[in-house]
Amino acid sequence: MSGHVRVLLLRHGETEWSREGRHTGRSDIPLDAAGRAGALEAGAALARIEFTRVLVSPLRRARETAELAGLRGPAELCDDLMEWDYGEYEGRTSAEIGEERPGWTIWDGGVVGGETLEEVGRRADRVLARLRALEGNVAVVAHGHLLRVLAARWCGLEPLVARNLALEPATISWLGHEHGTPTITLWNSRCV
Repeated sequence: MSGHVRVLLLRHGETEWSREGRHTGRSDIPLDAAGRAGALEAGAALARIEFTRVLVSPLRRARETAELAGLRGPAELCDDLMEWDYGEYEGRTSAEIGEERPGWTIWDGGVVGGETLEEVGRRADRVLARLRALEGNVAVVAHGHLLRVLAARWCGLEPLVARNLALEPATISWLGHEHGTPTITLWNSRCV
């Protein structure tokens, strides 16, 4: 059904750890006050859109964002939408990791005891296979790094391209098609 689905990407709202720049993979951190406000703001921007499906990461910050945004459509938790497993880097900032590994970035330095970028890409590909079987507007509520990889893979690009797609908390992005070619039609926005 390629060409018949439009995909909304909604990154979860701010948390204490995201505000501090801490890698927040599988830790189940709740939204902070700014995160709750951001989710409500995103919901207001999306209030007139009906979704045929709403896929949500099972982690609390994504579930809270989806609930507060009030996305209209049948919701389903999707384990493949969980954030990158950062292993031993969970809860640490890039600067802290860089003290041990100068020049380190998540994109080319990898993590100790967690997922590789390729493994995250495979999870994104499984989500995309589900999305491409759907029609209409579909919402995906998840996490920064995972959504960046998902967008790169939507466009047929390698997961590493995601390093060039900055994504702020509680922002709205759309994946769609132009003349049958998968495209990013809106990125990192506060409005639709």
